[in-house]
Amino acid sequence: MRIPVCVAVIVLSGAVLPGVVSEATGQTFPTDDPVIQAIWAEGMDGSQLEALAQPLLDSIGPRLTGTPGMQAANDWAVATLNGWGIEARNEQYGTWRGWQRGVSHLDLLAPRVRSLQAMLLAWSPGTDGPVEGEVVTLPEPEGPDEFRQWAPSAAGKFVLLSQPQASCRPLSSYEEYGSDGAEERAEERRDEARDMWRDRLDAYGLEQQDIVDALEAAGAAGFLTSLWTGGWGTNRIFSMAHAFRSMNRTVPAFDVSCEDYGLLYRLAENGQGPRVRAVAEAADLGDQPVSNTIGMIRGSENPEEYVVLSAHYDSWDGGSGATDNGTGSLTMLEAIRILNKVYPNPKRTILIGLWAGEEQGLNGSRAFATDHPEVVEGMQALFNQDNGTGRISTISMQGLTSAGAHWGDWLSAVPRELDGDLDFRIPGNPSGGGTDHAAFICAGAPAFGVFSTRFDYFGYTWHTNRDTYDKLVWEDLRQNATLVAMLAYMASEDPELVPRDRRVMPVNQEGEQRTWPACEDGARETSERFR
Repeated sequence: MRIPVCVAVIVLSGAVLPGVVSEATGQTFPTDDPVIQAIWAEGMDGSQLEALAQPLLDSIGPRLTGTPGMQAANDWAVATLNGWGIEARNEQYGTWRGWQRGVSHLDLLAPRVRSLQAMLLAWSPGTDGPVEGEVVTLPEPEGPDEFRQWAPSAAGKFVLLSQPQASCRPLSSYEEYGSDGAEERAEERRDEARDMWRDRLDAYGLEQQDIVDALEAAGAAGFLTSLWTGGWGTNRIFSMAHAFRSMNRTVPAFDVSCEDYGLLYRLAENGQGPRVRAVAEAADLGDQPVSNTIGMIRGSENPEEYVVLSAHYDSWDGGSGATDNGTGSLTMLEAIRILNKVYPNPKRTILIGLWAGEEQGLNGSRAFATDHPEVVEGMQALFNQDNGTGRISTISMQGLTSAGAHWGDWLSAVPRELDGDLDFRIPGNPSGGGTDHAAFICAGAPAFGVFSTRFDYFGYTWHTNRDTYDKLVWEDLRQNATLVAMLAYMASEDPELVPRDRRVMPVNQEGEQRTWPACEDGARETSERFR
């Protein structure tokens, strides 16, 4: 997930519509539809989610675009879908910079010995064997000239490029255990430190990329960064990644834990001579083909009309990509498995799209929308999930002004246990480009984001070293997959197509018609951008 943006216009809670109520095995069915009841039984009692998640998240692991891990995940998904009897393929849409992570290690050698918690940043070059050097902080120059005069002194040294934290204790600790006002004071100190660091960098008059370029040209041995999330022991493992993934980088870059980064910074600032040794194995694989995984159950009556199960399959590689977006991908895989078993002859074609390149700009889904106008034209509904492991709690109509009536019909068949806590954003707005339904809503198709409760998503798992298998909440994922399967079934059986009329953006001050931010840049990205 890239930028989580969602704007509410009208929020309706507890969307349970009246219907015929009957009791069966502990849940409330508003309908006696046997397919709905079979979906419930298979999704809640016959779930395969844990069996799917373990090899994907533990054995294959992270799925960084352009890496062997992403290709292995694509191949595994095709084999899994084919094993269920579902037609599936990997569909190449372009290329991306290939890269492979190896073993990496960072150790403090002086003034004392300590193995540091650190990880080579994605797309960083490795080292040619062990590299040792002094650790230094960025100076406080008055401008670009002073910085460029200082840069040669960084030759053979590891440069600290990030703001240090005064404390790596979450603010919640100050709230729970501190004196009155302790949390506010701690937050103020962090804000002041952040502003001081920004002022230091602004004084250079240089972009981040230019700072890195100058230090690399000066012969720096390596770069050390840290992007703390504010939670215990958790860093975002993409710190300054855009500055480091140029095709011709030669200097390795590590993300260092909040605690160990603070240690290095204090030692350097106090003139206590910190030295580190880095070992990093990494391979630049050049341009590699990148693909979406597509599966399909062909429609029996209207095969040219589509219900799409959508999730981005790629991840960052600090953890295992479990909640971003293993959970969304697993939800859609389990939903199509359920449907294939209990609803094998759908009225409309049911398609699953596991998109690559979402983290680099919705590249996979945008490419598919461009390359398959027949799917966009025939789309009845797309359900996209991408934000963590909790129960689906919010659904946006994405600005589609007449879609709510169809959702009312679809949910009329859903047990209260699955939809009783849903909030609806009607008509809502197209989201700010944060995830893949934007690729389709911007193409004019009825695409919907189904958003989950967070479960500390932003503080602990989103793009972090803690995004691992153990964070998944199985009870909620079973409910999500079951709900999505029911929605897909109802959308497939709906006698009418979802209308595509939607809200119009107001004109700007010059009287020009504005477009939704999510739809302003639909260009397909390639590795050329980073050469």
